[in-house]
Amino acid sequence: MRTKRALASGICFSGGICSNDDVGYAMRWCRRCGGLLLLAACMAVSQGRAEETPVSLNFVVGPAASGGAKAPANKVADAANVVVWLTPLEGSAAEAALPTEPRKQAQIVQRHKTFEPHVLVVPVGTKVQFPNQDPFFHNIFSLYDGKRFDLGLYEAGSARSVVFGRRGVSFLFCNIHAEMSAVVVAVDTPYFGLSDHAGNVTIRNVPSGRYELNVWYERGRPEQLRELNKVVTISDASRNLGVIHIVEDPDFTAAHKNKYGQEYVPPPKSDYDHR
Repeated sequence: MRTKRALASGICFSGGICSNDDVGYAMRWCRRCGGLLLLAACMAVSQGRAEETPVSLNFVVGPAASGGAKAPANKVADAANVVVWLTPLEGSAAEAALPTEPRKQAQIVQRHKTFEPHVLVVPVGTKVQFPNQDPFFHNIFSLYDGKRFDLGLYEAGSARSVVFGRRGVSFLFCNIHAEMSAVVVAVDTPYFGLSDHAGNVTIRNVPSGRYELNVWYERGRPEQLRELNKVVTISDASRNLGVIHIVEDPDFTAAHKNKYGQEYVPPPKSDYDHR
């Protein structure tokens, strides 16, 4: 009788005899845990695939070749700070690009009379903080196509912030130190990247679909950069966008006026050796 009862009701994990209620609980527990484990496994696989197959491309930057060729004559040693972004054109990729949580705060530090980093790419709506880590005053301003602002004078150890609420390129300067400059590029997509010194760019977690590819480079020719814009298709089999050539603008200059549209006044010379 005991054997028949055991076969009818089941055997406990501990090796003892279980009741029908115990068996039912165990089966429900297994189904529940099995479902959770399956969901976790699927998410891990999906995340792993997205991380293992980023979109990649390479930029070659150099001076213009003779005869008006669109490709550079020679590759320069440093191809850093080329900005590229992919704007979804349709389907699930466009839906995935919609913000679902508050933008994370970004930062450009003022240190040793420079902005670090020199180029920053952020999604539209991002708040960028500008801490002053120099032992003297700074005055950041931007009067160009992107976000226009003037943060005024603020002292060492303090910080001020700006929200970049629309897409565009903002050129930043300090009204006190003419040698300081930076760029904030605000884009309306989460799929963007910035090239390293070798010109390589990696953009992660890009869903398959059709995108408009956009390129910006501070030293590039504006007309050529517009010509580089094109529609690309991202798929599991096509995630390398190849090599893109950028011709440097021979007329590029970092010189600029102060926030009043006037030339910077040179700092006064000291009458004594302060080394």
